[in-house]
Amino acid sequence: MLGSIVIGLIAGWLAGKIVSGEGYGVVGDILLGLVGGVIGGWLFGAFGMHAHHAIGALIVSTTGATALVWGAHLLIDDDQPDLMRLHHWN
Repeated sequence: MLGSIVIGLIAGWLAGKIVSGEGYGVVGDILLGLVGGVIGGWLFGAFGMHAHHAIGALIVSTTGATALVWGAHLLIDDDQPDLMRLHHWN
């Protein structure tokens, strides 16, 4: 459990750095990394690949978290004060 939280923290922080150049705070990074681990596990599993060690889990979690942040940036307009507003597709 503690290992998953540490991997999630690192993966969330890396995803924040990759996509936006900054992290999302400790709690945000952990949540992002943990959800990213689920998404990454699903994505990699769809291609028949699985993580068996900590480095593999970090790669899978970071990939999933990066996909999650990237997808959120496509839907959420960062210029609006309310981050839950969707882009206006004109």
